[in-house]
Amino acid sequence: MSRSSRARSFPRRPTISSAPLDPPVGPYDHLKGVLGAELTLVEYGDFECPYCRAAVPVVHEVLDRLGSRLVFAFRHFPLAELHPFALPAALASEAAALTGQFWPMYRLLMSGDEPALTQADLRRYAEQIGVPPDSVVWPATQRVEDRVEADFNSGVRSGVRGTPALFVNGVMYRGPRTVDDLVAALEAEPAG
Repeated sequence: MSRSSRARSFPRRPTISSAPLDPPVGPYDHLKGVLGAELTLVEYGDFECPYCRAAVPVVHEVLDRLGSRLVFAFRHFPLAELHPFALPAALASEAAALTGQFWPMYRLLMSGDEPALTQADLRRYAEQIGVPPDSVVWPATQRVEDRVEADFNSGVRSGVRGTPALFVNGVMYRGPRTVDDLVAALEAEPAG
């Protein structure tokens, strides 16, 4: 399937939903922290989204503050119609994940003030983390495409409409995206 037809397979406008996080955090997620931790924070993100990039240091500080009490999961929600490099970047991160290098690729994709997500950038990042460069660029494997699409579809089921969408203990978080506010919400919202 071509990149353009694959990008069109994602729903154009997710519906509004008050549904809980679907599915809950599990072993299939990209995790920082330990599955089964007391508190969970999930981000549906887009590597080209400036708001997702701005959330990275906030999430890292929340992780530092809460330590082993918190598990953080990142899920893909590439807004391909707005961000033409978001889907290829998501696919590249999943290709890197096949070799255990999701978080190093995530760090490179989210680094800097402006996204650098061309095919040449993706190849360069792969080389930096020791992943074969050709494995992270189009065409992606079906397994990689399926993983990104599964994350996107779970976001739609969970009521995600944009990025970053944060879920605190399984409930969509709609408050300010500051360290103090997120920590307070995590500690106040009963884990579900």
